[in-house]
Amino acid sequence: FAGDEIYITAIPELVGKTYGDALLSFNEASVIGLVDPNGVAQINPKPATKIAAGSKVIAIALDDDKIVYSGLRKDIAAKKIAKKASGKSKPEHLLFIGWSSMGRAVVTELAQFLPTGSTVHIVAESRHVDPLELKALKFGKNIKVTFASVSGDIDELIAAASKKKYNEVVILGYREAISEAEADSQTMLTMLQMNQLFEAKGNGVEPTRLVAEILDSRKAELARVAAVDDMVVSDNLAALLIAQVSENPALAPVFDDLFDADGASISVNPIEAYAPVGKPIEFAQLVAIGRANGESVIGYRTLEGSKKLASSGVKLNPAKTAKFTPAKGDGLIVVGELRK
Repeated sequence: FAGDEIYITAIPELVGKTYGDALLSFNEASVIGLVDPNGVAQINPKPATKIAAGSKVIAIALDDDKIVYSGLRKDIAAKKIAKKASGKSKPEHLLFIGWSSMGRAVVTELAQFLPTGSTVHIVAESRHVDPLELKALKFGKNIKVTFASVSGDIDELIAAASKKKYNEVVILGYREAISEAEADSQTMLTMLQMNQLFEAKGNGVEPTRLVAEILDSRKAELARVAAVDDMVVSDNLAALLIAQVSENPALAPVFDDLFDADGASISVNPIEAYAPVGKPIEFAQLVAIGRANGESVIGYRTLEGSKKLASSGVKLNPAKTAKFTPAKGDGLIVVGELRK
């Protein structure tokens, strides 16, 4: 419960105004949605959505007493902002090393919004996963799924990872086949091997993102040492989510909407799509630009700050009056619709 959290609160001053107005009406809170008078949560509704009596705002703030209506920023709200071009998304290519029921759940969700032409290649050890199970996998028409059943030899993994330029490599533990400790040890060894491979050979202009599943959160710090730039997914995420919902059950539909493949999702988009690099910009202006594109802006991520640890470059819910100088590689964190 440290840092910013999601709160749901009534703001009488917003009645009769729009959701777009709400986005620019709080200096120390980032609005991400509304709860209508019937108690139905709407994450990132259209900016023109009217706020009726009895509605509440869903906002990210340091504390609930920070959600203070500071008045609509008319100086920014009145400016005409051109929508950013929504070019066609390029196909993405993902490599999964290791497999389990978690892999099936992840790819099922991903398949719903991956651009047409995307590919998923699964490499799993035959001693842990039946090749017939992999052969039977189908995840819709948008993506092509291929698989390789291997012995676990490092040369086989290198051959799979070197086959094409992957956007992302996902390493999963064999959670149903071996012990938790064995699965995590194997995951960390694979992380090191993949990092060495990409550092030695490179992977084109765009770096490959490495995402690893660590089953025992006590090993998360060790995994970060093994692969500093990689995001480690652990049971901490589930524990934190359960703690939030147990403290405030009203957050359950909010998380449901954010974490499923339908509806609104959290994205980190290239900052260049919103503002020129090298020029200071007030965060309220970035919120207004996001609003013009149907998005709720909640923060930014700097490339420089993320080099040592991914989360250290993230700044959630800065004050609207705070200024930020974008640099190449930075990203704007938004809540919006995922588009194919």
